[in-house]
Amino acid sequence: MDFSELFKLSGLLGRFSPDGKCLASCVQYRLIIRDVNTLQILQLYTCLDQIQYIEWSSDSLFILCAMYKRGIVQVWSLEQPDWHCKIDEGSAGLVASCWSPDGRHILNTTEFHGRTAASTFNTAINRSKQHITIAVAIEEWIAFTKDGRYMAVAERRDCKDFVSLFVCSNWQLLRHFDTETQDLFGIEWAPNGCVLAVWDTCLEYKILLYSLDGRLLSTYQAYEWSLGIKSIAWSPSSQFLAIGSYDEKVRILNHVTWKKITEFEHPATVTNTKTIVYKEVEKSPSETERFSFPPTRALASSVFSTQSKCRIECFVHSGLLSKVLLFPIPDDISQVPVSFQYIKPVADRANPKMGIGMLAFSPDNCFLATRNGIQMISSFLSDNIPNAVWIWDIQKLKLFVVLEQLCAIQSFQWDPRQPRLAVCTGNSKVYLWSPAGCVSVQVPTEGDFQIVSLCWHPSGDSMALLSKDNFCVCYLEREEVK
Repeated sequence: MDFSELFKLSGLLGRFSPDGKCLASCVQYRLIIRDVNTLQILQLYTCLDQIQYIEWSSDSLFILCAMYKRGIVQVWSLEQPDWHCKIDEGSAGLVASCWSPDGRHILNTTEFHGRTAASTFNTAINRSKQHITIAVAIEEWIAFTKDGRYMAVAERRDCKDFVSLFVCSNWQLLRHFDTETQDLFGIEWAPNGCVLAVWDTCLEYKILLYSLDGRLLSTYQAYEWSLGIKSIAWSPSSQFLAIGSYDEKVRILNHVTWKKITEFEHPATVTNTKTIVYKEVEKSPSETERFSFPPTRALASSVFSTQSKCRIECFVHSGLLSKVLLFPIPDDISQVPVSFQYIKPVADRANPKMGIGMLAFSPDNCFLATRNGIQMISSFLSDNIPNAVWIWDIQKLKLFVVLEQLCAIQSFQWDPRQPRLAVCTGNSKVYLWSPAGCVSVQVPTEGDFQIVSLCWHPSGDSMALLSKDNFCVCYLEREEVK
């Protein structure tokens, strides 16, 4: 495993291009494009103000930079560095910006009198404009199908919720229908583009499933008179819909009847002897002195054995990269029953820090990773079980593994090519889990490098590790994972 040197970063804005050739990062008002393999700077662009959001076009030829405070979006071309486009929303303000699937239109959301009220499509090539005026007051209000053919837009008019479906090729309205929601919160397409999930505000547990022609296929409501849905996730095959809620449970719906097939609880104590619990523990340096240096290939490959814990030793190569060698140490698997650190949430305040705040399916549909809590708010974390990632076997519909860390979970993300999960906890380590086992890796850097976010390269061979002020790239040898 190799690590690059640290590079400066602002706003956690580091993104791989969809084709995997480039890595974009921001430092205040500067946009830096690097070659993924060498990390040499390919282009350096200067924006009009501090960049708050970046996004690649689907073909990796353009990149947009949004400056919400100024109400400006700037678009840069990698093929023609001298070409650029500026979209100024003026006094209307700007609250969101994104690419359309074709990579040639930009959707801006502007703000009037404290609420989102208009959307503008801008053709990045010829700078022409089309306007679609809608009334929006919803956080997750727009969703594209995976194939890029259709766009769903949620809107609210006269205290009622509606969804409009557009054809992306010509932006013509396909369907417009009202939804049976009290205060619509979000929408998300199934990966196959056949079903649209619409869910209500957290004050009411209700999720509705609509077909492409606007027909209501099913309504699911687990309970009433309590805080409801917190997060949802579709499986890559579109066969399952996972719904995380404030009652600390995940419910799985099937795609045939849209009924619940199971629910996953997140207890403070795991008692099932078939569940593997990996517990991170502090180890003193003296405990690794008995291992040879460098380790044999057989010893290094054993880091994914379920019978060993891994501690990391590292040495620095010349150039930009640092090499990390993995040394196994016994006794990393806790014996059940295992009790986790539990923080009782304050339930009588607005936005209580409780419930399933993050969940994601593995790319092969075999596993579901969940976290019982929400992401960091400012610098304060108060989750139910803030230090644990739960990994569920979807084929057997049961808990498979729990990863208990020393620090609170900040983020996790699946390798896009295989069932391998990367986790960060706000320290200088990155944690990797696969069905074969689990490792923790100390990033070999000088100074304080607190990883709070990460993103995988499209190939799964590397990932960017992001802190508040810096980032580095971690390169993985694919043969290490069998």
